Amino acid sequence: MSKSLFEPEPQNIRQIKQMHMAPWLKIALEMGPLLVFFFANYRGRWLIDHVPLFARFDQPIYPATALFMLAILLSLALSWLIARKLPVIPLASGLFVLVFGFLTLWLHDEIFIKMKPTIINALFGLILFGGLLFRKPLLGYIFDSALQLDAEGWQILTWRWAWFFLFLAALNEIVWRNFNTDIWTNFKVFGTMPLTILFILFQTPLLMRHSLDEKPADKKRKK
Repeated sequence: MSKSLFEPEPQNIRQIKQMHMAPWLKIALEMGPLLVFFFANYRGRWLIDHVPLFARFDQPIYPATALFMLAILLSLALSWLIARKLPVIPLASGLFVLVFGFLTLWLHDEIFIKMKPTIINALFGLILFGGLLFRKPLLGYIFDSALQLDAEGWQILTWRWAWFFLFLAALNEIVWRNFNTDIWTNFKVFGTMPLTILFILFQTPLLMRHSLDEKPADKKRKK
């Protein structure tokens, strides 16, 4: 049987542990491109003035978008070189970045890259809801080896994340339609990330109740 190009399913703990990628490295590869986008937009005017490749652009968001696309490709390539697997969620997100980034640069219209978070968050939310309809919580593809929960825990957590993704989609629409590009870029890093971290922290009681890492005696005492 041929080996899959993609990361194993979340319930296959043995294969996940064989991927030889530390959790911190996985997070760095997934968050790196977003940080590149933020700093490139922050220094976008300098890039336009000093890098001939970007001289034809008139706004910082365009060189930032180009570097964002390159960072996505580099991140996926490094994931493959290290683990010999492609991460499912970053791959799906990366494809959206490449498509919308290309449209942004080709049509010289920043709306496409601004709409990307709306579309991808809404899509992720709908995919999670769809998986639940077929009794298949898909959230494990995001957290894989970082969390080991029982079936009920995965189902509840997936419901919560599905609604949170839809919330982020609606929030992105509000921000990009009502504020300028610099505010929207700052929101992507300093708004979306803190909200996500806060949401994750609120899930701690759920994770503790449904974690499979606890010893059986501990779980009995909690009951």
